[in-house]
Parts: sequence; C-alpha cells; structure tokens
Amino acid sequence: MAKNELTLEELAKRIYEEAGGMDNVESIVHCMTRVRMKIKNDELVDTEKLKAIPGVLGVVEDEQLQVIIGPGKVNKVAQQMVDLAGVKLGEKLPEHGTAEHSANSGKDLVNERAQAMKAAQKSKQKPSKIKSILKDISNIFVPMIPAFVGTGIVAGIAAVLANLVTAGNLDAATWQQYIDVMNILKNGMFSYLVIYTGINAAQVFGATPTLGGVIGAVVMLTGMNPEAPLKNLFTGEALAAGQGGILGVIFAVWLLSIVEKKLHKVIPDSIDIIVTPTLSLIAIGLVEIFLIMPLAGFISDGMVGGIDWVLNVGGAFAGFVLGTLFLPMVMFGLHQILTPIHVQMIDETGRTLLLPILAMAGAGQVGAALALWIRCKKDKELTEMIKGALPVGILGIGEPLIYGVTLPLGRPFITACIGGGIGGAVIGMIGNVGAIAIGPSGAALIPLISDGKWWGYVLGLLAAYAGGFVATFFFGIPKEQLEKEALADETSDNVATTNEVVLTAVADGTVMSLEEASDPVFAQKMMGEGFFVEPTNGQIYSPVAGTVQSVFPTKHAIGITTQNGIEVLLHMGINTVDLGGAPFDVKVTEGQKVTTDTLVANADLDAIKAAGKETSMMVLLTNMDHVENFVLEKTGEMKAKTAVMDVKTV
Repeated sequence: MAKNELTLEELAKRIYEEAGGMDNVESIVHCMTRVRMKIKNDELVDTEKLKAIPGVLGVVEDEQLQVIIGPGKVNKVAQQMVDLAGVKLGEKLPEHGTAEHSANSGKDLVNERAQAMKAAQKSKQKPSKIKSILKDISNIFVPMIPAFVGTGIVAGIAAVLANLVTAGNLDAATWQQYIDVMNILKNGMFSYLVIYTGINAAQVFGATPTLGGVIGAVVMLTGMNPEAPLKNLFTGEALAAGQGGILGVIFAVWLLSIVEKKLHKVIPDSIDIIVTPTLSLIAIGLVEIFLIMPLAGFISDGMVGGIDWVLNVGGAFAGFVLGTLFLPMVMFGLHQILTPIHVQMIDETGRTLLLPILAMAGAGQVGAALALWIRCKKDKELTEMIKGALPVGILGIGEPLIYGVTLPLGRPFITACIGGGIGGAVIGMIGNVGAIAIGPSGAALIPLISDGKWWGYVLGLLAAYAGGFVATFFFGIPKEQLEKEALADETSDNVATTNEVVLTAVADGTVMSLEEASDPVFAQKMMGEGFFVEPTNGQIYSPVAGTVQSVFPTKHAIGITTQNGIEVLLHMGINTVDLGGAPFDVKVTEGQKVTTDTLVANADLDAIKAAGKETSMMVLLTNMDHVENFVLEKTGEMKAKTAVMDVKTV
C-alpha cells in the first residue's frame, strides 16, 4: 500500500465526513466507476475536500453526489460505506448516527449482487425449451457438487475397504467400525439426496425452499404403515420408497412452484402464510404419491421385463443394451428395482452377473468427461467441475458427472451412455464376470469380482472409458461449446503478443475525442484516456480483443482485459446506470473471450434518449499506469470495427 493510500474503511469514513456526515446521506448506490449518494443538504458537502481525498479521482454534483473511485475498487468502497451504516445498497440510512455493523451484511451483499448478476445474465439468454430444462437441472445440482465430491470420495474409500473385508483380504473386526463411520458420513448426503434436490429445485423454480424439501422427502414414504402400504395405481402393487427418483422430485417441485405462485395471488395476505403452504403440500403431495411415483413404478415394471429379455438373449448384445440404458434408469430412480435381482442372483448362484455390466455406465461417464476436458479446455468453469467430479466418478459415484457435467450439456450424456454400452458389451462377450456382493461400481468394485475374472471387469472399464471418450470427442461436443472454443482460439490468434493494442469503433457513428464528452468525469479524463462514439444504431461491438472481466448488473458497462494487461471499459451512455439495464441487451458473459467482431450488446437508443440520457458510447483505458503511449488515429464518421486508436503498453 502506498504511503498516503487509505484503507477501504478510512476512505469510506473520509467520504462520509466530507459529504456532511453519515446523517447527511440518505442512500448509497454505485455504478461501474462512481459511488452515488443521495444527499439531504447539499450545503454541508465540501466538494474540494472530497476531491482531495487520496483514492478519489473526481466529484460530480448532479441529482446525486457522485464520487469517482474507478472500476474494481468502487464496489468495495460502496460496500464498506453501507456496512458502516448497517444497511444494504439502495436502502435508506439510519436517521441518527452510525448503525451497528451487521456481521452478515458483507456476505448478504455479495449474495445479493451475485443473484443480480445471475439474473442479468439469464435475462439476455434465449435458450430453447430443452436447453432451458437442462440448465435448470444443472442449477439444481451444481451447488451440491462439493458435497458430492467430499461424500463421494468417503463413500469410495468405504466401498473399497468393505469389498476387501468381504473378499477376506481385511479383518472385519479391525476395519468395520471405520467403514461404518465413513458410511454414516456418506449417507448424510446420499440417503437424503431427494430432500436436498427438492430444496435446490424450489430455489431454481421460485418456490419456498422448505416446501421443496418436504416434496423431496415425500418419495421416501416416511410414515407409511407397512401393514397397509399405499398402492401403485397402475399395477395394484405396494409403492416402494424412491419411486419417481430425482427427476420425479424435480417435476413435482416445478408443479409446486406454479401452484404456490398462483395461491399467493388469490389468498388474502392475512391468511396466506397458513393457507398457501397447506394447500400446496396437499395438492402436490397427492399428485406425487398417486401419479408421479406410480408412473415411475409402471415404467420400472416394463424395464424389468426388458432386462429379463435382454439377459435371456445374453452375450455382447445384452451387455451393450444394459450398459447403455442404466444411466436413464438411475435418473428416474428405477435402478433401485434391480437390488432384489442382484440379491436373488447372489443367493442362487453366489454372484450377480448383472452388476459388473451396469457398472460400465459410470465408466462411460468418466470417458465422456475426459473428452470434454480436452475438447473444452478453455471453458474454465466446465474443466474445474470435471476435475472435481472425476475422482469420485472413477470410484463409482456418478451423480456429480451426470448432473453437473454431461446431462446439462445434453449430447455428452448420450455419448456417455454409448460408452457404457461398449463396456457392457465387452463384459457380456467375455462372459461370467460376476460380483459376489453389492457395492459401488467403478474401480471400487474390483475386489468383489468373483472367480478371478477381475481382469475381465478391468477390460470392460477400459473399454467403457475409451468408448465414452471416443464417442464424446467426435460426436458429443455440443455446438455451443465448439463455438466457444473456436472463438477463444480466434481470440488467441488475433490478440497481439507484442506490447501494442488496437482499439476499434464500437458502433457505426461519429468517433470523438474524450475532451468533447458532455460528462466532466470523462471529458477531464478522470477515468483515463480513450474516445467515444455517438452511435447511429444500437449494435455495439467490443472495442478490443480480450476477456470480459465484468458485466455490471445494470448492463450499461462492460470491462474487458487484453492479453497484455490493458483494461478497457465500455460505458454505454451517460448516467444510464439509472435505467436499471432496460435499454441494454447484453450478449456476453464474464469470462468470455471476445474480438472486435463480437457483438457485445444491443442498445435501444430511442429508449435511452426518451429517458433523458445521452447515448455516447465511451471507451476508456482505466489502468493508465500500464500505458506507455496512445494515439487516437481517427475521428469523425466511422463504421463499427474500424481501427481508431493505437495503444502501447509499458
């Protein structure tokens, strides 16, 4: 920290002081570069002393008092100011003195802004129905990935130890207690997965999270009288816990969100908290128990008949079909019906020939994930998720890969199933590869393979890995992912590796020097050098090749960093932060690679003007300490994407 540089808290307190004290500030918000305060008494504000505060780049007095801090730091200063007041951004400050600082206010603010950013990004996307459904499923399960990974590794270790005990390689008296402890930890996640799914699904669909948890718990049938079980309406058989599975829970919670929202509109506020949750649970609970779960049971009966037929056919064909279909069964919770089949096989023959084949489905997922990792290596979010989910996938815990990686992308899920089918075909062709007990699949099942046929099981695993990898590598990468990788490659090819950067006109219109800007903050270059374009249409392009570092929640500003470290701010319009993003349809997201050919936004120029704002598209170099020299080569009428400014970095 420089000698005269203030800490965030010191800077926040100095701003309050020179603004006439905290009692003189009614509310605080911020945009990409400025802390904006609504002032009660303008006469108490000492503008000159505000400008003299270290870290303040300038001051604008308008309808709001605007203190220029700069991108990257302004949000921290504004947060510190509202934290000192004990409120959130935009909320009215206490009338007297400084409120007690809430320990959770910083965390709440981060969550609030994260949700706002997520909503802003979501609003500009126009996915198909299928993509929208898959995205919702991803949003439900991605928050559970850390728990999947942690408990999955614990479960894998427990399974390996348990299998070694069963095989007689470890002493049960010594190891069983450790295995039990690890299973308790594992069951804390997997035994109640339907509840966690219900809670997260409710958050995604806009229902009450606790009600979503209850709907998830319904499929466990806790409290059902075993002497008089509920009947499957399709078959007349007793309902079994787990029928309907995870996807059944998601569908039921989606219905819950619809019912709950409609009831909120018609139920009087005075009794809403009593009537709405009660009616919602009764309505959706009945549908779930008497329709969704029986329907899953009806499907499962048909699949059991299909499995019996496939087993009778036998050989590689049977292995391929079973290995391919097992993952869809897992998704619908239908795999639970196979447990008695495994138990019956072990009881009659000492082994189950079905389990090793079905275990190949998870191996296909592993192969598909490896292919995605290689083909989509520039998608950091996806690759990080794959790195976290792969270890537990290898150990036979497939949920993180299914729900966090392949299923949301669509096509890789199908190619992963094909990989599982190839592994199953290999085991079916070898024949007589059985397991002496039921346990997790993947590598953890190797100790349980009977009659020394572990080598056949390992060959099946390798075939499934390879099958899932090859099928996904060549046929399973979604078009959107390929386009994203191609754009990233194009950006890498086009971005100069020297210390020179070229900035282009961001729209058709008139390119002008900053000195001509109507806003003194830009005209006096408080935010750095650059230029602006008075646009003739609303198609706004990136001014430079680089990576999108920030998209402000109100959509009016986008920060881009070039490969050689120049930070460029595209500020669309003047004082357009007040418009809440309405005139802007942003086409890019944080972390995305862009070039000067990338359309970053569509701006409704008429709406901006109708709101009394200016449409100037400002392009600013915000880290001038990294700039050695710059030249605005062209001004006047220009087409978008025309090179207008040369910048040389330090």
